[in-house]
Amino acid sequence: MYQALYRKWRPKLFDDVVGQSHITETLKNQIKNDRLSHAYLFTGTRGTGKTTCAKILAKAVNCQHPIDGNPCGTCPACVGIDSGSILDVVELDAASNNGVDQVRGLRDEAIYAPAAVRKRVYIVDEVHMLSVAAFNALLKILEEPPEHLVFILATTELHKVPATILSRCQRFSFKRILAADIQNRLLMVAEQEQIDLTEDAAALLARLADGALRDALSLLDQCTVSGQQVNRDAVLEVLGLAGNLKTAHIMNAARKGDTERALTELSQLYESGKDVGAVLSELSALTRDLLIRKTAAKGGSGLLTGGYDEETLRTLSKGMTSERLLQMLRLLQDAQARLRTSANRRTDAELCLIQLCDPSLDGSVSSLAARVAQLEARMVAGIPMVPAGAENPVLESKPLKMDKQLVIEPDPTPAEELPPWDLEPPPEEDGMPPEAAVVMQEPVEEPRSVPVQETPIPEQKKAAAGGDSQFWMQLVPQLRPAVGPAAYPFFSNPKMTSGQLEEDVLTLYVSDAFVRSMVEKPKLIQKVSEVATGRRGSPVQVKVVTGKPPVAAVQKPAPGAAELAATADHFADLVAFGRKSGMKID
Repeated sequence: MYQALYRKWRPKLFDDVVGQSHITETLKNQIKNDRLSHAYLFTGTRGTGKTTCAKILAKAVNCQHPIDGNPCGTCPACVGIDSGSILDVVELDAASNNGVDQVRGLRDEAIYAPAAVRKRVYIVDEVHMLSVAAFNALLKILEEPPEHLVFILATTELHKVPATILSRCQRFSFKRILAADIQNRLLMVAEQEQIDLTEDAAALLARLADGALRDALSLLDQCTVSGQQVNRDAVLEVLGLAGNLKTAHIMNAARKGDTERALTELSQLYESGKDVGAVLSELSALTRDLLIRKTAAKGGSGLLTGGYDEETLRTLSKGMTSERLLQMLRLLQDAQARLRTSANRRTDAELCLIQLCDPSLDGSVSSLAARVAQLEARMVAGIPMVPAGAENPVLESKPLKMDKQLVIEPDPTPAEELPPWDLEPPPEEDGMPPEAAVVMQEPVEEPRSVPVQETPIPEQKKAAAGGDSQFWMQLVPQLRPAVGPAAYPFFSNPKMTSGQLEEDVLTLYVSDAFVRSMVEKPKLIQKVSEVATGRRGSPVQVKVVTGKPPVAAVQKPAPGAAELAATADHFADLVAFGRKSGMKID
C-alpha cells in the first residue's frame, strides 16, 4: 500500500528534524542529563515539526538505550510506540475531544502508573480548541502531576491558550523552515525515491510551502508522475499556477494604463470559470511580491510567494514606485473585502481594475501620494510631462519640404503622452528635439529634415524692449521653496506672470489686478528679490507691472522650460488637493 511522502519521511530522531536545531538540541540535553519537565508546550505554524518532535520526545523519555539524547529505535519501547501497541503513550486531538468530560477521564486515568514503559505521555494536539471548563479540569493535574506523567501540548494559536496553562509549561516556539533547508530536504527525498526533480522545481516548491516542510512534501507527492521529470513547468502545470501568466498580463496592463487589455483578460478568465475573487487574490499576491522586491531587493527573495520567475518580476517592476505599488495593494485588499457582500462580484472586480489602470480615478490619499511620487521621480529623471488638457503640448518634428517661402505652423496632432507611471522618455525622431513642426507650402520629390534656426534679437533691441526674460525663466523653479506652495502657482504660470531683468531691476508683468494683489505682497517681493540676488550675484530690485511685456523682448524659452513649469503647476495642484484631503505634506 502506497504511503504519502510526508508520512514515510517523518523524522524518527531529533537529528533528522529540519530547521529546528534550537529546540532539538535543548530536548536532547534534557534527556541526557535527566532533567525532564512534566509539561511542554510546542507552538508554531503548521508543518514545522511540533507533533513529530512530540512523538520523538515520547520515545526518548522511554527509550532503554538512548543515543546522545536520541531514541535508539530498536528497543521494545521505541518499536511499540512507533507501532502504537503501547497504550501508555496517548495522542489526543483536542479539536474533537474538547469537552470537560474527556479531560476529566484523561485526568482520572493519568494517576495510574504506566504498564509497559517508564513514563506515561499524553500528546494533546491543537490544545487551544479545549473549552474553558476543559482547561480548568486540566489545570490541576498540570500543577501537581505524578512522577510518571509527562504532558506535551501542541498548538498553532498560542494566544488562545490561558495564561494559567502557559505558566506551568516549558514553551518551545517552532519557526518557519527556511526555503533553502526545505529545498535540500526535497532533493534528498527525491533522490531516495528515484524522482527526477530539478533544482529550480525544488526551489519553487520550497517557496510555495511557506515554511512548512510537510506541505512541501505533499506538493512534491502531487507533482510526481511516474517516468516524467518534475521541472518548473511541470510544477506550475500540476499545481494550477500556469494561469499566473494571465495574472501577469493584467498587472502589465495596469502598469501601462491599458484598461481595455486588463478588462479583456479578466473577461477571458471569468468565461473560463475563474472566480473574480481568486483573480484579485492572485493580483494582490503578485503586487505584494513586487512591493517586497522593490523595498527589500537584497534580503526579500526568501519572502516571495514563488509563483513568478525573476524575469517576469523585473519586467513588471519597471517604472513602478513603492508608493504606486502600495496604493495598488490597498485597492486590491479593499476590493476583496467588499466582494463578500457584493451584489455583483464581476462589476466590483472590473471597477477595481479600472482604478488600477488609472490612478486618477482613485480619490484616496494613498493614490495621491503615489501620483506625487511619480511626478517627483519624473522631475528627478529630467523627463518632461504635459498635464492633461494643456494648450501647448510637446510637438513632434516633421520633415521639411523645400520651397521659396517657409511657413511655420503648430502641429495639430499632439504628441502621445506617456502614462504617469512609465518612466521611459518619449522617443525622438531623426535626433531632433520635439519643439516645432515646420511645414512647407509646395512639396518636392525628396523631402529632408532642416532644423529651424531662431532669428537672434540684437542687443540694442533687447535693451530697448525691456531686458532679458531668460533670467526669469531660469529663476521660476527656484522660487517654490521661497514663496511657498500657495503662492507659487501665480509665479510659475506664464499666463499670469512673466518677468524681465534689465540691469539690476526685475520687472514682473502680471495679467490682471487680482494676480497683482496675490504677487505684490511685501514678503513675497522680498523673497523673490533674495532669490534673484543670489542667482545673479548682485542686488536685484523687484517691481510689479500690470500688463503684457514688450513683444520684441519675448524670446524663445530654453528647451524644456515650458514643460518644467507645466509639471510644477501640476505638482502644486496635486499638493493642494492632498491638503484638502487631510494628507500631511511637508
